Amino acid sequence: MSGALSLRWCTVCDETDHSLRDANAFYCSCEQVFDPSLRNRALGVLSNNDGCIIARTWELKSLGVAMGTPGFKVRHLVERGDIVLRSSNYPLYGDMSSRFMSVRGQFTPDLEVYSIDEAFLDLSGFPDEPLESMGQTMRDQVYRWTGLPIGVGISTTRTLAKLANYAAKKYRATEGVVDLTSPVRQRRLMDITPVGEVWGVGRRIAKRLEAAGIHTGGQLVGCQRKWIKREFSVVLERTVCELQGESCIAADDQHSDNKHQIMCSRSFGKRIKTIEELHSALVCYIQSGL
Repeated sequence: MSGALSLRWCTVCDETDHSLRDANAFYCSCEQVFDPSLRNRALGVLSNNDGCIIARTWELKSLGVAMGTPGFKVRHLVERGDIVLRSSNYPLYGDMSSRFMSVRGQFTPDLEVYSIDEAFLDLSGFPDEPLESMGQTMRDQVYRWTGLPIGVGISTTRTLAKLANYAAKKYRATEGVVDLTSPVRQRRLMDITPVGEVWGVGRRIAKRLEAAGIHTGGQLVGCQRKWIKREFSVVLERTVCELQGESCIAADDQHSDNKHQIMCSRSFGKRIKTIEELHSALVCYIQSGL
């Protein structure tokens, strides 16, 4: 699913059904829609002022180019034709996001927007039908209407839906659709998923968990909730509850934490070698109000 937009479905058992859409390498996918020659290429999108790489296709990741790599460090790869870099076009991405989100209206009116490329959908009351078939229908429709390739992850809580989407992106044999409603399949996937890939487990927490001998999602889900709450936090306790099939995290809970981390920043389009160049760049940023 190269440069694909991902879609996550989260079906809460016997209560409210939720769906989470997510676009992996969304910016790259948008660029490929309007320039088909970029498909199947090692493509990266740069931040403001062409500073750092903020979106990568699968092909670019496979070359070992990390997220946040300064553009000037890989210019030699661009000159050789090994990779392609594009300046960011936020008005385009915003418009494509609106189109992407509008498709959900054909399936359910209840949408919880999580980010520019993610949203939970409530599918309560829908007639029983194979979930993979429903996911494939949405996948096909989004592609027809927007040109964006997507994937579908299905499970019983939002956190498990994220896990399903992780599998949809990582394992191409899934063809972009993963139904993770079965407890057996949930545990099988968790046992081979690094704990750091679990939604709600950041890098610092992952390191602490690994130091405690917890390296996979399967090991995390087997932990006692009281111990997790005492040694880590109530937030991680909720994550464990979700992995165990108990829905207790709302999309707004994740947003409330993220809002404290919003910032406006700038980076340099080329290597700064002198204090005069640095002074000149800072003056420009200050004059433009950053």
